[in-house]
Amino acid sequence: MSSTELGTFLKARRGHVKPSTMGIKAQPGRRVSGLRREEVAMLAGVSVDYYTRLEQGRERNPSPGVLNALAGALDLDSDLREHLFRLAGLAPTPRTPMRETVDDSLRQLLTSWSHTPALIINRQLDVLAYNDLAGALYNGFERIDNIARMTFLDPFGRRFFTDWERATTACVANLRLALGHIGSADDVRALILEAHAASAEFRDLWNQHDVRGKTHEAKAFRHPDVGDLLLEYNAFDVRSAPGHQLIVYQALPGSPSADKLQLLGALAATASLDLP
Repeated sequence: MSSTELGTFLKARRGHVKPSTMGIKAQPGRRVSGLRREEVAMLAGVSVDYYTRLEQGRERNPSPGVLNALAGALDLDSDLREHLFRLAGLAPTPRTPMRETVDDSLRQLLTSWSHTPALIINRQLDVLAYNDLAGALYNGFERIDNIARMTFLDPFGRRFFTDWERATTACVANLRLALGHIGSADDVRALILEAHAASAEFRDLWNQHDVRGKTHEAKAFRHPDVGDLLLEYNAFDVRSAPGHQLIVYQALPGSPSADKLQLLGALAATASLDLP
């Protein structure tokens, strides 16, 4: 990762920090919404000249101590902090290439979960495997191939994701995180170029330099066959395949979404029986 990317990231992130969050009282007439360079330097305990050289790409070897101080000054969470270290070349690299296949045993596990949508994705949000109910959940898309591509480039995405803006923000933040991993960087760059050329929304979000992995939360969908669904999801790292995640959706028992998910499964089963 180049020092230019590190400097661009630092500049973008200080623009996201409110001075009041860091205990800095904004003076009347202040034109900068985020932190100034000198304020980041003060909070991190480094000289303004040194910090300026980092942003401009003229300083190429910040120490872990400096990076930790900058992470604190910029109020970075764990994902953003990890990304910062990777941009500086101070994070460990994978010992083996990333696997792009899913073990048969894991595929069998997905298949056995007939009442909950489940899928396997990699860092760049490629969908590597999914069970029948996940296929039914996503069946309005032209292809179930990559979550970011489905969200930004397939017109169905705007209708399917009830809070489309939230979905797009999460996708871009995940891709930013994936870009810091050497094992997936080339594939991520190709995907970024594709989305960047096709979507103005993607371009705007990419310039914000937000970084975040998948977290436990609820997602709202609008399915063409069963209507609105509110599903909780959990993301689990696959220990046997670094970079892969198991995503499992579930509805609150007894909720309308649980009934609709059951209906979706029945519709999918009926459709499979009708196939020649």
